[in-house]
Amino acid sequence: MPEFLTVDILFVIAVIYFSPHILISFPLILLIIVSSTILLNFVGQKRRKELAEIKSIVYNIRKNIYSSPQEIILSGNLKNLQEEIRLMFEKSKNDIEYLKRLERMRTEFLANVSHELRTPIFAIQGYIETLQNGALNDPNVNTYFLEKANQHTTNLNNLLNDLIDISMIESGEMRMSFRYFNINEYMKNIVAELLPTAEDKGLELIYQPVNDKLQLFGDKNKLRQVMINLIQNSIKYTESGKVEVLVKEEAKFGEIIIRDTGIGIPKEDLDRIFERFYRVDKARSRAVGGTGLGLAIAKHIIEAHGSKIEVKSVVDEGSEFSFKLKK
Repeated sequence: MPEFLTVDILFVIAVIYFSPHILISFPLILLIIVSSTILLNFVGQKRRKELAEIKSIVYNIRKNIYSSPQEIILSGNLKNLQEEIRLMFEKSKNDIEYLKRLERMRTEFLANVSHELRTPIFAIQGYIETLQNGALNDPNVNTYFLEKANQHTTNLNNLLNDLIDISMIESGEMRMSFRYFNINEYMKNIVAELLPTAEDKGLELIYQPVNDKLQLFGDKNKLRQVMINLIQNSIKYTESGKVEVLVKEEAKFGEIIIRDTGIGIPKEDLDRIFERFYRVDKARSRAVGGTGLGLAIAKHIIEAHGSKIEVKSVVDEGSEFSFKLKK
């Protein structure tokens, strides 16, 4: 009840109660009561109108009639409430869009997983059926078919491992073990491990040593997964020339760089290469192997280190991937 109406009524009661011997004009009292009732009814109608206005706005929001917050307009004393409803509407709209985007990503992910699993499974099945139908007794092809089946089995196992990694990363279950380690010794071991692969293609795999006392902070095992992936990719997509691995020391960071003289990446694909299962050249990517998840996993691991993978590339000239770790 409005304050001025309460005061009027209390005044009338007080006068009647405390002044029984004073002649009170009954018409005056009646006038005060009637006017208060009229005012109270007017205020009530105004409140009912405001509530109806709010109800109409809520109904329109529920029916998705509004396309933007600016379409929500309230009158008079409801201006403050208008801004709050607009903010609520915008948040709800963003939440709905986010959920729709997640659903699209989930659907695409399941479709991609099904396709990637089907490819090696069908290949293995085909080789086994061929062997069963008589090729097993043919020394000219039986070993070849077995080797191919084994290769696809390895690809399938790699895919499943990458899927497990992606699942653990996105669910927050991947455990990270951060500590300082000698980056020079660490990089030498990784490069030495991949050197035979590069030499088989006639490529130079070069490591440029850094300050032997440089210690960087990170999870050695997870970073090894990143380095193996980036260097292997450079080797896969480089037909001639070299793959170079560098560590540059800065004031607070150490920058790790993998540079190659390979086929490069088209400009329009640079922003998408870290997406799950995204392939710049699908036919070529499958021919050289890979699950299509390596760069997505690498991106997540580097971001967990508070850093970001940067990429520069020119078609037919080469690519450069880099990221920084804290000293």
